[in-house]
Amino acid sequence: MSGGWRTVRTVAAVLVMALSGGATARLASAGPAPSTAWTTFDYNAQRSGVGPPDTGITAANVGSLRRIAVRLPGTVDSSAVAVTAVRVRGATHDVAIVTTSYGRTLALDLVNGRVLWQFAPAGVRALQGGPQITTAAPVIDPSLAYVYVTSPDGYVYKLSIASGRPVWGTRVTYAPQREKLAGGLNLADGELIAVTGGYYGDVPTYQGHVVAIDPATGAITHVFNTLCSNIKTLIRPPTRCGASDSAIWGRPGSVVLPGTGNILVATGNGPFNGRTDWGDSVLELSPALRLLRHWTPVNQAQLNTGDHDLGSTEPALLPARGGVQLAVQGGKQGVLNLLDINRLDEVSGPAGPRTGGSLQTIAGPGGTDIYSQPAVWRAPDGRVYVFVTSNAGTAAYALTASRRLRVAWQNGQAGTSPLIAGGLLYVYNQVQGVLNVYDPVTGHLYRALKAAPGHWNSPIVLGGRIVLPVGDDNAHLSTGELFIYHLPGR
Repeated sequence: MSGGWRTVRTVAAVLVMALSGGATARLASAGPAPSTAWTTFDYNAQRSGVGPPDTGITAANVGSLRRIAVRLPGTVDSSAVAVTAVRVRGATHDVAIVTTSYGRTLALDLVNGRVLWQFAPAGVRALQGGPQITTAAPVIDPSLAYVYVTSPDGYVYKLSIASGRPVWGTRVTYAPQREKLAGGLNLADGELIAVTGGYYGDVPTYQGHVVAIDPATGAITHVFNTLCSNIKTLIRPPTRCGASDSAIWGRPGSVVLPGTGNILVATGNGPFNGRTDWGDSVLELSPALRLLRHWTPVNQAQLNTGDHDLGSTEPALLPARGGVQLAVQGGKQGVLNLLDINRLDEVSGPAGPRTGGSLQTIAGPGGTDIYSQPAVWRAPDGRVYVFVTSNAGTAAYALTASRRLRVAWQNGQAGTSPLIAGGLLYVYNQVQGVLNVYDPVTGHLYRALKAAPGHWNSPIVLGGRIVLPVGDDNAHLSTGELFIYHLPGR
């Protein structure tokens, strides 16, 4: 697309620094970890929350994990991405990459926590201590040579993993003070996907939107605005569109349907008219960001009035079976809705004013707001489980033969977005400041790993290591902490 609304930032306007410290503990490596990568939030573009089947960490050895505490120049209120056995500054490293709430991206050596390089866009220092932040998780390019990151200045950047140097920077919002880059970046159908939401308090005017970017050039190729969706370019609020809100702010940012490249997002509070405004709705978009179909609950107006954002999380895809693709949608109302993606509003036609059409509505854990992204796992015996957390509990739901969810087990442990890796269930209890490791089938607690309190942070697990950022972006701190748990010799 062309026109003055697209801006690609030059590399001269950024700062890259290489640091030599940062870890409070060091450990000699016993050898390289298996070559693998955790490239995006929840491990894959469909956001299943299911990582590698073999991480080296098992129920038998999880109690032997040791911990490295890493000091950071800010709070990472999201999750890390990681890649092993890559060249960084002329040497081979296993690397985790994180972005702080004020837009500093760091590459950390997974063996000892040392900062290998740091990138900060020009001007982010002036934002320090203020409300303008980002909580979007990075995404690593399939080549494993680049990483895409966000900044509270409203830009998305492409960085070299080898050096931290920027390749390009692209503006994805004209109103970064009101449109927050909250949800994780994603890759779909060969394009980079970014989404925007709003800040706490929903200060108007802003519009949630989806942006597709050419990863090679940084050029914006498509835009979908969840309000005034007839406008196909970035909107400069409040001009051209008087409607406000309808944020996309769930942890994943977007969810990609395997096999089609279609994109699912859920929106928060905002107006809905079934033509151009799509507040409190699940939307399916084509790779070109054309709206294909939607699901909007029958009580959308009440959700909007009561600040019960449907889009406090994004759709969680269940394994497709017999051509049927189910998904689970949470929200601040504290319930889970089971949806048929091919018939989101009970018909297979295009989007319109229809509401309703869920297959089932069931209470979430504790019956309170759900902010986490569910993890969906097919057990070795073929059963499908959906793991959901809230500030009031953790629950496992099993999918029955009649295409309904039933509670398999639950407890009162709070949690952020859960994940399965190596056959274990990991749930970070951000309230108590511990990382709980469970048997996913029974809910038996194997180990509670000491951490620290946090907010929306979540772990990743690979190569005998766990990486968990902690802390709360709402504290607006210029310092932070991250933990690396590792098996002896790793």
